[in-house]
Amino acid sequence: MTALELQDVVVRFGSHAALAGLTLAAEPGRITAVLGPNGAGKTTMIRCCTGLVRPDSGTVTVLGHPAGSPEASGRIGLMPQSTGAWSAIGAEELLHYLAGLYANPQPVDELMDLLGINDFRRTPYRRLSGGQQQSVNLAGALVGRPELVFLDEPTAGMDPHVRRHTWQVIRKLRDDGVAVLLTTHAMDEAERLADHVWMVDRGRVVVSGTVSELTAEAPLEDIFLLNTTARVGNPPRSRRGGRR
Repeated sequence: MTALELQDVVVRFGSHAALAGLTLAAEPGRITAVLGPNGAGKTTMIRCCTGLVRPDSGTVTVLGHPAGSPEASGRIGLMPQSTGAWSAIGAEELLHYLAGLYANPQPVDELMDLLGINDFRRTPYRRLSGGQQQSVNLAGALVGRPELVFLDEPTAGMDPHVRRHTWQVIRKLRDDGVAVLLTTHAMDEAERLADHVWMVDRGRVVVSGTVSELTAEAPLEDIFLLNTTARVGNPPRSRRGGRR
């Protein structure tokens, strides 16, 4: 069974189409990377998959059920980019609270040990470094033993040691049969982890394939740059060019 399937999904915010007919899928026991520039629609896609945003058209099927349905929601995990609502609570207290929402959660002590959280287990979330917050966010996504987990920029802000350890945790999820969908701007991360890559631009898929297929003739970053739209302004003119 496909763990996740989006078919011709359209989401509009006013006159702007955040998703413009997005079609992609993720399978159990595989790591699926969704790559795209800022504003390409990746976060909106995840919000559709978790039921936070309802598409204007198209379908989103999660573990065989409509996105946002009780049958789907209890079997997924979400690691968001930011969680301002957690700012005053310590990591240990937060994870025990989240564990209480599930019938068969992972033991919190084991999860904190796995992700190196013990040293800051009682520190308020808002006082943690960016990388420490990411480790807590990941623990929150995994505490319910999800069958499908969404990781939105999972290693942003992590130092190289923690980043590599997080990669090992993500690979172990795949080996245990979990469907992992991650977004990242780090091309090396996608190359090291992904079984399948979907590149998204302006709300639709522009390129897809395995890493080996996509990098047969050029590095993954070059493929990305060739097929997606820059979201930056024109570079400043040099003094020399300005006088001409």
